[in-house]
Amino acid sequence: MSKVATVKEAVKGTLIGTHEATPEAAQLSAQTKARFNTHAIKDDETGELCLRPEQFIAAVAPPDEDYHKIKREQYSILFRVADRNNKGTVTIGDWAYFENLLNKPDAEYEIAFRLFDVERLGTVKYDDFRQLYELNKGPDSIPFDWDCEWAKLYIGSKTRRHSMDYQQFSQMLRGLQGERIRQAFQLFDKDGDGFIEPEDFERIIMETSKHKLSDHLLDHLHTLCNISKGSKISYANVRAFQNMIKEMDLVELIVRRACSKSSDGKITRTEFLNQAAKITRFSLFTPMEADILFHFAGLDEPSGRLGLRDFSKVLDPTWRSRDEVDASSRVPAQAKSGLQQFLGQALESGYGFALGSVAGAFGAFMVYPIDLVKTRMQNQRGGAPGQKLYTNSLDCFKKVIRNEGFKGLYSGVLPQLVGVAPEKAIKLTVNDLVRRHFTDKQGSIYWGHELIAGGTAGACQVVFTNPLEIVKIRLQVQGEVSKSVEGAPKRSAMWIVRNLGLVGLYKGASACLLRDVPFSAIYFPTYSHLKKDLFGESSTKKLGVLQLLTAGAIAGMPAAYLTTPCDVIKTRLQVEARKGDTTYTGLRHAAKTIWKEEGFRAFFKGGPARIMRSSPQFGFTLAAYELLQTLLPYPGKAPELKSHVEVIPSLKEKSADSPFSRSRNALKILLDLDEEFGRSTLGPNEKGWQVLPGWMGGKGKGVGAS
Repeated sequence: MSKVATVKEAVKGTLIGTHEATPEAAQLSAQTKARFNTHAIKDDETGELCLRPEQFIAAVAPPDEDYHKIKREQYSILFRVADRNNKGTVTIGDWAYFENLLNKPDAEYEIAFRLFDVERLGTVKYDDFRQLYELNKGPDSIPFDWDCEWAKLYIGSKTRRHSMDYQQFSQMLRGLQGERIRQAFQLFDKDGDGFIEPEDFERIIMETSKHKLSDHLLDHLHTLCNISKGSKISYANVRAFQNMIKEMDLVELIVRRACSKSSDGKITRTEFLNQAAKITRFSLFTPMEADILFHFAGLDEPSGRLGLRDFSKVLDPTWRSRDEVDASSRVPAQAKSGLQQFLGQALESGYGFALGSVAGAFGAFMVYPIDLVKTRMQNQRGGAPGQKLYTNSLDCFKKVIRNEGFKGLYSGVLPQLVGVAPEKAIKLTVNDLVRRHFTDKQGSIYWGHELIAGGTAGACQVVFTNPLEIVKIRLQVQGEVSKSVEGAPKRSAMWIVRNLGLVGLYKGASACLLRDVPFSAIYFPTYSHLKKDLFGESSTKKLGVLQLLTAGAIAGMPAAYLTTPCDVIKTRLQVEARKGDTTYTGLRHAAKTIWKEEGFRAFFKGGPARIMRSSPQFGFTLAAYELLQTLLPYPGKAPELKSHVEVIPSLKEKSADSPFSRSRNALKILLDLDEEFGRSTLGPNEKGWQVLPGWMGGKGKGVGAS
């Protein structure tokens, strides 16, 4: 039934009421009915709504979901469980029964048991189990001997066969895969020396465990022989490998616990075994099993010290190779138009830019009085002590308030607030881009490349910040000019822009580059290393706001003070010279003149004020940014997890939104029998079910027991 028809039925039921065909249907939940009605069709004979195999697959396995290693048509084998009366259709009552079955805590084994309980009597006969297995296995599967000693322990010998109840069947099913692997090993071990070729091992695993392993493991199965000195794989290797994949949940728990206690979020083989001994009552993992885990996890990181992302390639069955991820990621991108993608990216970028602008403006506003004092101190020329306006930074601060009022401390603040947005956005973005380019696969970067990244970021910001800097500086010093020069006009920011022109707005740009390039080259690497080396930030440890503020403040101190000479020269070039003061013609001329007239100490005028401004400014900016992200999260985006343990996908697949995730798990148990189970015989169509033999409720001819 289409969605339109479903809506019509719901509206009709609301207006005139509904009549349920059976008491069973009357007790169903609205969700159960909705899921059934969405896919149901009318039966030609009875006229009632029902699900045939094709509709059933659409209901339990929507076509838009990712099934990865499980073929969607394999879900048709579950139709046999839902079709309680063997009619080839699933009614609303059958559907409710199937949903209730999925909600049981042992649903996976319950579904498998009911599939093989052909007569619906609560027991599984050997002949039924054998027939259904032979019917569904792949045509080229590795043969399995049902007369082996292992099988006799569960079902008896040929002359003493017995049926299995639910508990016996479930336990047999759990151990069946191990026996299949053992028999397959013996089959390929033709000379009986206890070794097989890597290609044979790969085939065994691909036929028995492919559905529960990551692509990384599957692509490198043949490398298992590398953990031994020879070129073949022993039975001990195979058993150790099987034990590791059977205990993946426990392995992940141990790995996460060990990594969380490591200073850098990485562990060695010894640390894994030590943690395993602590977390379990007995040490369950042998040295060979640990070797196998670290071998596959460390193929791309041969150092022997591995982190969660290395282990996720082994432990997460949904992990995919880069090529497959790139291919799958292109599918949803094609579903959206280019305009939609552009608008979505633009909105999210605008959101980040807006938060950064507000946070940057807040940080600049909080330290602006310090910046004004710094500028005035740097602009003060040499001369007799009685001719100096200010004796030190504190004296400057007091005189600004006395002569110009408290508002004088914020002269020229508007251009600063406007300019801080592109400055912060460009500086941070360029630094991240260049660092990412030079960072290797292990996440490390050469210190020289860190300097290049920071310097490049500082150079790029000058294009936007130099015009705003020169306007800000001239507004900052005009207050003192009005007090010292009678009748001096008070200029606005727009007057200064028009008066300077485009060329004038970039006056002192070379000095601005001289200041901002080394500042960023010093600041960003220092900040990064302080977070990592002093506060211990790693993939498993996230720093708190106070630690980030402290790191930013400390990093700003050497960067600000060591670049003060460049800032002094820039200020002198960009400020409008007063009558009688020396007019500088360029960078070299300004530096030589300051040295000659005022001495070396003049290059560090305003240095303390510069430190006091740069350090807390970053702190205020970061604190505001963190708070804004919390109070105003981006719509539709999940909040960032603040955890001391790196977040990687869990072993359990993302299926919380699907009520039929357990049917997928039940199918995985069936795939332990054979990877091709349900694929070749029962296709996703109505005729597929009719090929079942008559003794199984199908319309085909019966098949004799073997």
